[in-house]
Amino acid sequence: MRFSGGWDMSYLDRIAACNNAKLGQFPTFKVAGQPYGYVLPSFAECLACFPHVFSVTHNDVWLDNKLVHYKERTEAVMEVMCQLYNDKILDSWVGENYPITHNFGSHAEFEVERAATSYLGIKNFGLHVNGLVKTADGIKVWVGTRTLTKPLWPGKLDQMVAGGQPVGISVRQNMLKEAAEEAAIPAELAQTAQHVRNIDYQQQSERGLDRSTIFVFDLWLPEDFQPVNTDGEVTQFELMTLEQMADLTAQTTDFKDNCNLVNIDLLLRLGYINAQHPDYDKIHQNLNSRIPPYAH
Repeated sequence: MRFSGGWDMSYLDRIAACNNAKLGQFPTFKVAGQPYGYVLPSFAECLACFPHVFSVTHNDVWLDNKLVHYKERTEAVMEVMCQLYNDKILDSWVGENYPITHNFGSHAEFEVERAATSYLGIKNFGLHVNGLVKTADGIKVWVGTRTLTKPLWPGKLDQMVAGGQPVGISVRQNMLKEAAEEAAIPAELAQTAQHVRNIDYQQQSERGLDRSTIFVFDLWLPEDFQPVNTDGEVTQFELMTLEQMADLTAQTTDFKDNCNLVNIDLLLRLGYINAQHPDYDKIHQNLNSRIPPYAH
């Protein structure tokens, strides 16, 4: 079903859904005395079962101070997370490591399995690629549908290409890899993608806290290009008009939550959401989008 546009659109609701975190409800996760994340009290109780790795108080969860080296911290925490996954406390396992850090590219204390990042409430990073096409009928956008077997957000609409940013690979290299895997985009075409925005959000859920930065890319594609998924994570691709994508964003929950932020940013930059919209200023203020430094 598609919806026709109107000023009753709830873009602000979509932004708010991704920025609903109440940090006061979370014990702070600390490493070497520095705060790096936020942990739900229920998950803190689980971590308290591993006193050789974590020290848990009412207000804080500490990585044991005896663990001082990057490698030993990584191995100790990985062992705990593996056990919690086997005990079905962690709901998934990706097999990618993320850094425990304050800012992208800055000092990292150790690495952790990607699926555990929300449970620890650490800062994490990912990339989304807008697949854009100029047609005689205006600009259109390629949208993918996630498979029903995805552990998170199954069946939801997504950007043409999206993925997490693990350690050991640059943002641009990761974008090229994801473009090939998710949409069979040749490297020479994917290389033309432009890193246009970073979007930050803090979303609280039953898993914990997703504190994310999305590296947003625009990729302009030929009209005759057809994305094809190769990694089994997308069931189909659909080429939508901006109006179709805008209406689905504002008036439904068909898109994965953080994809709505990327959609809204794109609609702002292309002038679809403009100063005539009564919420234009609030949308600009509430969407934590900024022009980025170059993503290496």
